[in-house]
Amino acid sequence: MSVAAVFIIFIICLLIAIPISISLGIVAVLPGAFDPSFTASGSYAIRSMLGGIDSFPLLAVPMFVLAGIVMAHGQISKRLFDVFAYFLGRRTAGIPCAVIITCLFYGAISGSAPATVAAVGSMTIPFLMEMGYDKKFSVAIVAVSGGLGVIIPPSIPFIMFAMASGESVSDLFLAGIIPGCLIALLLMGYAVFYCKTRGEDREKIEAKVKELKDKGFLRVVREGFFALLSPVIILGCIYTGIASPTEAAVISVFYALIVSLFIYKSLKLRDVWTIFAEAVHTYGPILFILAASTAFSRVLTLMQVPQVVSAWILAHFTNKIILLLVINAFLLIVGMVMDTTPAILILTPILLPIVTVVGMNPVHFAVMMVVNLAIGFVTPPIGVNLFVASSLSGVPVMDIATQSAPLIIIFMIALLLITFIPGISLALF
Repeated sequence: MSVAAVFIIFIICLLIAIPISISLGIVAVLPGAFDPSFTASGSYAIRSMLGGIDSFPLLAVPMFVLAGIVMAHGQISKRLFDVFAYFLGRRTAGIPCAVIITCLFYGAISGSAPATVAAVGSMTIPFLMEMGYDKKFSVAIVAVSGGLGVIIPPSIPFIMFAMASGESVSDLFLAGIIPGCLIALLLMGYAVFYCKTRGEDREKIEAKVKELKDKGFLRVVREGFFALLSPVIILGCIYTGIASPTEAAVISVFYALIVSLFIYKSLKLRDVWTIFAEAVHTYGPILFILAASTAFSRVLTLMQVPQVVSAWILAHFTNKIILLLVINAFLLIVGMVMDTTPAILILTPILLPIVTVVGMNPVHFAVMMVVNLAIGFVTPPIGVNLFVASSLSGVPVMDIATQSAPLIIIFMIALLLITFIPGISLALF
């Protein structure tokens, strides 16, 4: 079976709404089924699926998912927001900026963009509207800022890239810090511009900030201390060598449970089973996609697809700048129609050899790839963040996408800076 036929069948499966995990499984098995002499038989594909999920680094993913859900139910995001609103609330666009920073910090807890939108948005969207901000703007700022959850470490897509490329998870996490902060600053810059041109209801904002000020600095910081400490503990364990990323993920689960159950007392023991069930429901589909995409990527390798695609691209795009722009455009399109996990696992073996030929550091490429796919979280037709934000607010998906357009442009400007200034990603090495 030819490579073209494999991809055509894959696209047809997606168009007729076959789940992506099943679609990947079908195209992984078909080449061996049609050609008995092909190395990758059906049994080989199944062994690849099982082998692909038999990975110690991969255990970090369900642990970060669980930690994020525990902290969402434990109202960690609310305490984070109160701290940032206390300091920024009286400035122009202070409340939207506090939302963006909360997404940044919560992303350093959950490692997931949709989880960040759900946890931060469920609390901040009604609050922004109460403060007099336009509903669509409020929803859009949360939906787009949620994309920081996959760039700021710990990041589930970075773990997936490490699996597909063999790069160090710790190096990838380190590389995501400055790009994530840069994007957050640019988004805050737009929020300030928006609020200066559209105006704010200063009376309502002052009243809410006064409530926080009346609590006092020490009380607000004390209530938010353990929430602020969580990313410090997670990342500190990794970079001081105390724990591997997987072990740090497990630590984050226990930390979240202890803080939520015994310090904030925002959870009851009877809630824990429900939270565990929610985590399984969240991670289960990811696991099936991961297994099937691993098998599919190995079949593509045996069919020499990475070599063929690499040779074709390098033959037609010899200029490094044009080549990187083409790859960025391709990844943006992929992010619009495919989930992050299969996109990384399928495309990394194909694109990584191309960018290394032109001298791009694999870690730098990882950041570029993840930022591209983060934009896909807020672009139709897939746009998971859009659907999560829509379910929280009742605003139609396309209305959120339209309102998000300026923020997405800001994201793309950051993407270009990250692509052509390697130091942004590699400065901490």
